[in-house]
Amino acid sequence: MKKLLVLAIALLIAACTSPSTTTNRDDTNRNANAGTKAAAPLTEADAIAKEKEAWSLLEKKDYVAFADMLDQLIVVVGGGGVSDKAATLKELNGYVPTDVVFSDWKFLPIDKDSAVIVYKVQYKATANGQPVPQQNAYASSAVVNRNGKWVAIFHQESEVAKQPPPPTPAAKPTPAAKTATTSPSPSASAATTSSNAEANEKLVWDALKKKNYDAFASYLAPESIEVEPSGINDKAGSVKGVQGFDVSKAELTDWKTVRFDDDAALVTYLVRVPGQKPERERHSTIWANKGGKWLAVFHQGTPQMPAPPAAPSPAASKSASPSASKAASPK
Repeated sequence: MKKLLVLAIALLIAACTSPSTTTNRDDTNRNANAGTKAAAPLTEADAIAKEKEAWSLLEKKDYVAFADMLDQLIVVVGGGGVSDKAATLKELNGYVPTDVVFSDWKFLPIDKDSAVIVYKVQYKATANGQPVPQQNAYASSAVVNRNGKWVAIFHQESEVAKQPPPPTPAAKPTPAAKTATTSPSPSASAATTSSNAEANEKLVWDALKKKNYDAFASYLAPESIEVEPSGINDKAGSVKGVQGFDVSKAELTDWKTVRFDDDAALVTYLVRVPGQKPERERHSTIWANKGGKWLAVFHQGTPQMPAPPAAPSPAASKSASPSASKAASPK
C-alpha cells in the first residue's frame, strides 16, 4: 500500500518516497541566507496559518502554488528515505488530503530567520483517485526567510505509535563496571560544539554510548523539542527518555546536512541499533547558535519502513507459474 509523507507547510506523508543519493550539502549552501531581505517576524499564528494553507492547496490540487511555498533546498524525511524538492513534488502529484484535523500545535523560533512548528494531524486522502487509509501522525516543518518570504525548508513525520514501545533492556553492568557505567568520569565531560551539525550530532551519540547523560543534556537547548512516534518531549523528557535504551552499538550512516542560515543548520541521517525494534530509524536534528554556543533545538525520529520485496527472478517466476505448480502438485 502506497503511503506518502505528509508535509504541512511542506508535505504530506511520503513514507514510500525513493531515498536520494547521500550527500553533504553544507559547503554548497553555507551562505544560503546571505544578504536576504528582512522578513516580518513570524508568530505562532502565522506559522499555523501557513501550514494550514499548504494543506488547503493540496486539497485544491493547486500543486503550482504549493511548490512556491517550498525552499529550493527543502529536505523531506520519511520512513522510506530522504527526498529533495523535485522528488517530493513528483510524489505528491495526484495526492489529495481530506477531513484534516490538527491538534497539539507547538511553535519554536530558532533565530530571526528560521523557526519550526510541530503538531499532530489526522486525515484521509486519495492518491490518483485511490483511497488511502486514515493517517495519524506527528508532523514537523521548519521554515526560513528567503528574501523577505517565509518558505518551508524541512519536513518530517512520524506515525503515532498505537502504544508506547517498551524500552530495549540494557545489559546489566558487572559489579566492577557498575561505577564507570552509571557515574561518568570527569574526562567524559561534554566536548565543544561548533557550526558543523554532523560533528555535533556525533558528539551527542558518543555521550549516549557512554551513558554520559549529563553531557547529553548539555548539548540540548533549554527550549528544545523532541518528536517521536510515542509523543512530543521537552528537554527533561528527552534526557529521561534516552536512559531506557542501550545504544552502545548504534551505527550512523546516510548523512545529509543543509544550512538554514549562518546560525542554524539541519542534519539528518540513518541510525541502526542491532537488536532494537525497530532496528533502523531516520533521525533529524536542528542545531542553532545560541549566544555563541551551538545547541540542539529540535530532534525527530521516524522508524524506517521495510524495503519492498525484490522482484522474483525469471527462474523463480517460472517455478511459481500455474503450470509449474500444477506439475509439482501431487496427483
